[in-house]
Formats: sequence, C-alpha cells, structure tokens
Amino acid sequence: MPLDWTPLVDLIRRHQTFLLMTHVRPDADGLGSQLAVADALAGMGKTARVVIASKLAPRYAFLDPNRDVIEDFRLPGDNFRKVDAVIVMDTGTWNQLGDFGTFLRTLNVPKMVVDHHRTQDDLGGIALVDTSAEATGRLAYEIIRALGQTPSKRAAHHMFMALALDTGWFRHSNTTAETFHLAEELVRLGADPPPLYEQLFECAPVSRLKLVGTALQRMQVRAGGKIAFTEVYLRDYEATGAVPGDTEDLINYPRSIDGVEVALLFIEQPGGGTKISFRSRAKVDVSALAEKFQGGGHKRASGAQSAGDLATTRELVLAAAEDALRAAG
Repeated sequence: MPLDWTPLVDLIRRHQTFLLMTHVRPDADGLGSQLAVADALAGMGKTARVVIASKLAPRYAFLDPNRDVIEDFRLPGDNFRKVDAVIVMDTGTWNQLGDFGTFLRTLNVPKMVVDHHRTQDDLGGIALVDTSAEATGRLAYEIIRALGQTPSKRAAHHMFMALALDTGWFRHSNTTAETFHLAEELVRLGADPPPLYEQLFECAPVSRLKLVGTALQRMQVRAGGKIAFTEVYLRDYEATGAVPGDTEDLINYPRSIDGVEVALLFIEQPGGGTKISFRSRAKVDVSALAEKFQGGGHKRASGAQSAGDLATTRELVLAAAEDALRAAG
C-alpha cells in the first residue's frame, strides 16, 4: 500500500531550502534517490543540497564528475545550518549517518526520513517507511508524483539506477511485476539502461579487480558449506591500489557459492573496528542477525559495524550466524 506523502508534500510546499542526506558509503539507491528528488525540487523553484557524509566511491563519480551537485559533509558542518528542513533518504538509523548524526541532533529544523529498511531509530522527525518497496528509488518516484511533478529525463535515469541496483539488476527476490512496471515507466521518461549498466559494471579499474582477486583468495566456508565469508584488510588497499568504495559488490561472491545460505564480508576500518555485510538466500533473517551487532537492514541484505578488531568480530559473527542457521532449521 502506497505511503501517505501528505506530511512531506506539506513540508516541501511550506519551505524553500532542503538538505538531502543518505547513509555513509552511499550506494546507487541512496544517491539516485537524493539526486532525483533534488532535481524535482529544483523544478519547483526550491533549493536542494545533496550531501554525503563519507567519500563518494569512484564507481559513482560519473554522476557528478565535477562535483557541482554532491557536497561532502564534514564536522562541524556550519555551512549546512542554513536550511529549512532535512530529508534523510535510504536509512533511518543513527549509525548509518556517520558524523552527520552528531550534526543532525543539534539542528533545530523539521526532519523527515524516507526509507525502505526495517531497522529504524528515532531521528527526531517523521519517518515515512515502506518496507515492501524494493528500493528507495521507488519512494523517490512516489514523492515526485505526489508533488504533482513529472520526473525529468535526468531524474528518471537516477531512479532507474536506484531501482536496478537495489534489485541486483532485477535478479533478487525483491523484484516483482511492479518493479518492471516502474522500470518501464522510467525508461519511457528517459532513463537509458545500456550506458548505465556499462558505467556501473563494465568500467572497473584494474585496482578494483585486483581487490576482488584478493578477496576471492581468502574465501572460506563454514557450517558444512552453508556459510561463506571473506575479508578485506587495510593493507589490501595499498597492495592493490583500490579504495574502500571498491568493496561494494564483494559480498556477492560468497553469496554466489552453491549451497550457501548466509554470506558475510568483513572489512577492516581505518578508524578501528570492522564493517560487516550480511546476505542470505531464504532461511535466515540477516537483519535480525545484523541487529545483534548494532546494525540492521533487510531480511536478505543487511549491514553492521563492530568496534572490535576483524579477527574477534569474525568469530563472534560466525558463531551467531551458525546459531541462526540452526534455529532456522
């Protein structure tokens, strides 16, 4: 059932300047949703600042090659205080906002969350969450239509990217007949899938592929082949020439192994701690598993970040995954 967008429409009509934020390590869904809504707001004569709280991965540099639109947030963030409202897209949890979360707590303006993930915190505003949506890109489309606007060719392209990437280019179980209906509509509006696919999947630098090779060499299985995992250390970036953003799709490799029910990726973090990506096929709700490590997300795809070192975190997560498998039967 579609969300009631009245609170957000009223907010937009009453105000002029908006800050659009997404989660740290922004992906195609978060970025595509931000850019599409920003485009629609600009078409209404509004000002929308598209902001990210961590580095833009090289994979997405083509979206804004001169960085004319996407702004980097850094504390104390004083240059972002002159806004009328904040719209957080594709996340609703403090731990996914990075340093921006500290800033947001001090910002006395209306706040809205637009998201499709199950795991949510109270960010101090109205949360418009539809967990049945396959991507926040769908919600961006609904927002633009609720505003009485027709998405531009540029916005349609951004939303197609969001929709396609969050469904694994229409391969994942969250893909439905309605997904294809929306994809068709976005193409009619001007989205151009072939060059988009080429840019995202066929323009990888050698350094990223070397990092993939390193991760593949480290692949291991547990629980009779039902759990597969690999890991990335800080030293791997210097050894391969890759950057942290190049780890985005690595979780797909352990998940692709025949017989695997739970796939895990452990990534050592520059400031200490370990980022964990979780994927499952059918039996295990990995959002519940991720929540044990202060994370969350979807039943089949989630993430978390532990303060512990990689080796310690790995063993704790593997033990929890094995328990989850046993409980699932």
